[in-house]
Amino acid sequence: MKLEVRSTTVLAVLKDGKLALAADGQVTVGDAVFKHGAEKVRLVAGGRAAAGFAGGAADALALLERLEAKLEAHPGQARRAAVELAREWRTDRMLRRLEAMLLLADTGSVLVVSGNGDVIEPDDGIAAVGSGGSYALAAARALARQTSLSAEAIAREALSIAAEICIYTNAEIKVVTLP
Repeated sequence: MKLEVRSTTVLAVLKDGKLALAADGQVTVGDAVFKHGAEKVRLVAGGRAAAGFAGGAADALALLERLEAKLEAHPGQARRAAVELAREWRTDRMLRRLEAMLLLADTGSVLVVSGNGDVIEPDDGIAAVGSGGSYALAAARALARQTSLSAEAIAREALSIAAEICIYTNAEIKVVTLP
């Protein structure tokens, strides 16, 4: 029997040249919460970018390693690194089986990267992935449009709202920021 793993909500908010990448800490397997404080966001590329993941943890960590290598090969070029990763992820026989979604962001862009070869940059600098992604995205867009909150404050509040709605998202929020 294969247990369905549902894990996480990750949200990126880019506002006024500042980036906040936030994630909850819950990992759920079947109908049980296995972990409350998982780390799903981190600074990458020597602190010049941030990445977060939703999906299978082992798959996502393998992809993050590949992403780091692409960022090293293309320093200061997050978009190019994301495109290279997406291309490899889509075409490589073993990587194609990995099930995860990545958010990659710096102070100039937010990118959603998938195994289908997608590299999507939202128009408003706000993106979310994972089980509660839609809830966090809606809350973040409303907060960005209707308040003068900072990127970090928007990310924290939007994830808190998602945690109130999505049973696969908790309020153990970790945020990484870039100036």
